[in-house]
Amino acid sequence: MGDILGVGMTHFPPLSALDDRMTAAFTRMVNHPSTTDEAKSELPAELVAELSDDKGLAAAAAHRQRLRQNLARVRDRIDEFEPELVVVWGDDQYENFKESVIPPFCVLAYDEFTHQPWKNFHLGDNAWGEGVDTELHVKGHNEAGRYLTTGLIEAGFDMAYSYRPNEYEGLSHAFTNTVLYLDYERRGFPYPILPMAVNCYGRLVISAKGLFVDPGNPPSGAQLDPPSPSPARCFDLGRATARVLAASPWRVALVASASWSHGFLASGNRYLYPDVASDRRLFDALLAGDYETWRSYPLDAIERSGQQEMLNWFCLLGAMVELGRDLEWADFVETYIFNSDKAFVVF
Repeated sequence: MGDILGVGMTHFPPLSALDDRMTAAFTRMVNHPSTTDEAKSELPAELVAELSDDKGLAAAAAHRQRLRQNLARVRDRIDEFEPELVVVWGDDQYENFKESVIPPFCVLAYDEFTHQPWKNFHLGDNAWGEGVDTELHVKGHNEAGRYLTTGLIEAGFDMAYSYRPNEYEGLSHAFTNTVLYLDYERRGFPYPILPMAVNCYGRLVISAKGLFVDPGNPPSGAQLDPPSPSPARCFDLGRATARVLAASPWRVALVASASWSHGFLASGNRYLYPDVASDRRLFDALLAGDYETWRSYPLDAIERSGQQEMLNWFCLLGAMVELGRDLEWADFVETYIFNSDKAFVVF
């Protein structure tokens, strides 16, 4: 019987950039021609304080330090656990899956992954000073991918699977950044990973290319794509994944990789800053063990609050409920100007 560890973390892309680029998403949206002076005058006081008189530079440095501390804690727990397999739930934002096919879920059962993370990096120099030709080599686990996919299909989930990249060489950002940040100190990451791509962006995955919308004219009606899988479906997928892997021969770390609400997706906040109140309600429910609040969370609330990427976390919570795992540690890193709230957990 396989032993299982549960981990939740962020893969916040601007952490790879220098501190002066951490506000890039917020700057893009607040300076958009459709953002009114009224909207700018109503920014939360916490956001204005973080911007201060240095455009958020000091806040960015403090934010990076706290994220690094939490990522180090997660990595230490993974090392202590010594997994034989790391399953990562992550979003594919119009990267490996585009107009040719958009699977709700897909197991990427590759033998190995080779990726150049800085080849098309759009935020300037990276935090490690690594060259544009730097290659990231990560072990895959085809055998475990076949095993998990078979088990999920037999459990009633019509799971898609892939043995090679579709439209994106290597690993898309959610999985690449998971490895980069768990190896922030560049000690190496020896564990095979099995990514499971989740169509978190749903109605916006093609209409907004899985990223920014035009805040003055967001997609609507026939412009929108079909929805993502619901929170309940993700939760139940997590439960089924836990059952399959608990009967496997491997020690497995299950990782949900995503920030929480994203400002540039939060229509209720004019696409400017995260929905901290909604994130806090879910975090408090997590601490209280109120998992029914999670499973019954409506998809339209996810979309309104810009919480699309949190669907990865719904998978993790379902798995932990299925296994009866206790919460060892949790932290909620509230911030505004970096455009998404961050949370970390270990079960």
